[in-house]
Amino acid sequence: MLWMLFLPNASLFLLLLPCFPAQDGGGKEQSTDVISAWEGDSISITCPMNRSEYQLGMYLRVVRQNVNMIYCPKENFPQINPAFANRVESSKEGENLRITLHRLQESDSEIYKCIETLRIEEIHRKTIIVLVKAKSRRSLEQSPLHANPGQGQSVSITCVLNSSHADDKFHLLRTHVQPGTVLSVSNPNGSEVSPAFGNRLEYSREGNRIVLILHKLQEKDSDNYICAQEVKGFPLLSASGTMVLVKEVEQACEKSSWDFYALLMVVAVLFCALVCCTLYRVDVKKYFQTKKHNEVYEDMSYNSRRSTLVRTNTYSRGE
Repeated sequence: MLWMLFLPNASLFLLLLPCFPAQDGGGKEQSTDVISAWEGDSISITCPMNRSEYQLGMYLRVVRQNVNMIYCPKENFPQINPAFANRVESSKEGENLRITLHRLQESDSEIYKCIETLRIEEIHRKTIIVLVKAKSRRSLEQSPLHANPGQGQSVSITCVLNSSHADDKFHLLRTHVQPGTVLSVSNPNGSEVSPAFGNRLEYSREGNRIVLILHKLQEKDSDNYICAQEVKGFPLLSASGTMVLVKEVEQACEKSSWDFYALLMVVAVLFCALVCCTLYRVDVKKYFQTKKHNEVYEDMSYNSRRSTLVRTNTYSRGE
């Protein structure tokens, strides 16, 4: 159970850690969300709520700092940590709790967890990684800035970290189309790869230089990939990212289809020209003209009949 201690003569209140450790409690933690924004912007985090009769409330915890940003009881008004005063708003929307953080600072780059408190336990409902991009400088170096591979091809991403300490954690994140975690490395021997990439990701590290290769790319892999580093005592450090746009197979097929149709049209024109030339040489006119009677024969026949008709019958005259 969460206990809150208020000081009457000050606006400060302490959100003490729960008496019971956070457990799944039969609930399944949701997939990790990734939010990327610039300094000075606002972001909204949506926490799903069970709203059971045993529910006490929901709070958003800043994991690496191990503090609670806001606690929203089921019935009473929300309580906000003074470190985030005047920058946090909350509202209940159906089965969800919506928390908005205004005027982002670089120190807000953190890992957050939505934790629902019940009477006897806590349930982790969602994990959110927030990357606040500083306008003045880049925390990490990353290359290339963009890549345009075809389907089935590979792309190589290089990240240069600020330090090479073994305790530092490293993440490769997607931030636009399908926000989520692609790779998490907690130590040299421990890493976790997203099921969406499975055996399609190759990872190597030498000092503070990391090379990642994404193999057998598909159209759905198009996204902005950002390297992030967890350094103890500092906000979550991130790079500018690599925009990967995988070429669609349909475009190649469409181009081939148009080439094929153009070839067919050329062949058809050449065939028509060949037929026309052949018919011209043969002089088709004589095959389509109406046959005329032999004029010489008709004249001779007519003269023969005429001479017979005009012949004088000597016997008819009575000679």
